[in-house]
Amino acid sequence: MSKIQKISPNLWFNGNAEEAANYYVTIFPNSHIGRKLFVTEDVAKGNGQALGSLLFLEFELDGQLFQGLNGGPPFVFNEAVSFVVRCKDQEEVDFYWEKLGAGGDPHAQMCGWLKDKFGVSWQVVPTAFIDMITDKDQVKVNRAMAAMMQMKKLDIAEMQRAFNG
Repeated sequence: MSKIQKISPNLWFNGNAEEAANYYVTIFPNSHIGRKLFVTEDVAKGNGQALGSLLFLEFELDGQLFQGLNGGPPFVFNEAVSFVVRCKDQEEVDFYWEKLGAGGDPHAQMCGWLKDKFGVSWQVVPTAFIDMITDKDQVKVNRAMAAMMQMKKLDIAEMQRAFNG
């Protein structure tokens, strides 16, 4: 991790930060695990975590730096924060939807959003949809939005049909 990234997300896990990071790097291209910090004697005394267990790690997903912290159970992920995966076509939408959604809560899937098996929220969004909803023709935008609101995984062709009228 040679470049300095001024801002990067820190994800608070309950003991499975390394498992999550290892999982994510298998999904996104150009990804890897970086530096790790293990629980020292002072930290173990302060919070009860096992001496030598993983406390913190860095990982990069397709050029985006993340940190994972095994902070314990006080905090859990919710939909207030999500990560957007911009997809160039339906094949990418299908790939990321399948990989990120595997083992996640199926009840949390709507409008291109899903929760993975670690509870992290993701938005799997085709760039074509962003183009549609930022169009100057509000009637077309409304039709595309109405179509999207009926979907779990986003279907580009269906949204395009709605957009076109």
